[in-house]
Amino acid sequence: MTLIPTDLSASRLSDAVRDPNREIAASSRVIDLSVGIVVCIPCFRRPQHLRLTLESLASQRTPRSFAVVMVENDAARRESAPVAAEYLADGRLQGICLVEQRQGNCQAINAAFETAQALFPAATRFLMIDDDEIASPDWLELMVRTAEATGADVVGGPVLPDFDDDSQPWLSRHPAFRPAYDYSGAVPLIYGCGNCLITRAAFDRLGSPAFDLRFNFLGGGDCDFFVRCRDAGMTFHWTTEAVITETVPQSRTSLGWIAKRGLRIGAINYRVQHKAAQGAAARVRVRVFAQMLGRLPLSLLRAARLLATSKAVVAMHPVMVALGSLLAALGIEPKPYEASKIVS
Repeated sequence: MTLIPTDLSASRLSDAVRDPNREIAASSRVIDLSVGIVVCIPCFRRPQHLRLTLESLASQRTPRSFAVVMVENDAARRESAPVAAEYLADGRLQGICLVEQRQGNCQAINAAFETAQALFPAATRFLMIDDDEIASPDWLELMVRTAEATGADVVGGPVLPDFDDDSQPWLSRHPAFRPAYDYSGAVPLIYGCGNCLITRAAFDRLGSPAFDLRFNFLGGGDCDFFVRCRDAGMTFHWTTEAVITETVPQSRTSLGWIAKRGLRIGAINYRVQHKAAQGAAARVRVRVFAQMLGRLPLSLLRAARLLATSKAVVAMHPVMVALGSLLAALGIEPKPYEASKIVS
């Protein structure tokens, strides 16, 4: 191990955080620079839940040494930083917490991954968990073991909803909450970074910034990143046993929120496809737009079929996704990751 007492190595930490818009808010007393695994955690106005997230990481059943990099993305209030400092100061976790002054989903995630790579030069595997999620006890071990056994560039796992309001259990089957796959094995793509492992080689191949800032307030920077990984020939693996649970407040189970989620998914789909077609011939770009138009009537047929076996809110999801794509094609899209849109 290459252990450094952080109070004697301010220059080492400063070298890892050279961006003037980022600053270190807290660090553990000792940092092992030789760790091969880093868990990244973007944080924004959920200090109470962040404590649960960090407790789940501190309780991981694994012989492997790992570090954490937390990013506080509310430079004004900094509510997450004291919680992070508590876990780092008493040695339950090693690593750092930094503040990213530029607000936005992609800004925070890029800050976490970039700092993790710079501070831990021996690390080859970078995992991510959100500050409203809880890792199952064997999560890290299963994710890393899968990466080792398969050689996959990206490993994904399920994020299962834990609803504050348990009166609608059928919501767990809604596409907005259901995991992409229900089996372990090679998969063509993963779509979100709330439960993922990415190798250093994948970051090296795609360059920086990894998450396109054009998705900063819409979301979907993770989907765009993984699509680019796929197009570069990288491989994906899914492990259903590496479970993370996401706490879903009652405000996210309302019909309005679910409808907006569908619109946002549609907007992300359009943005990712439109970006991929930007370097192509004009006819390809026109085809993408035409596809968005054609999906709306098709989604109505699909919704009609689903209505026979599903609740209306589930059946209407394809329509909301198609409508979101169409609106995005017309230049209208939501920005849920603006600070003013986020409920604490």
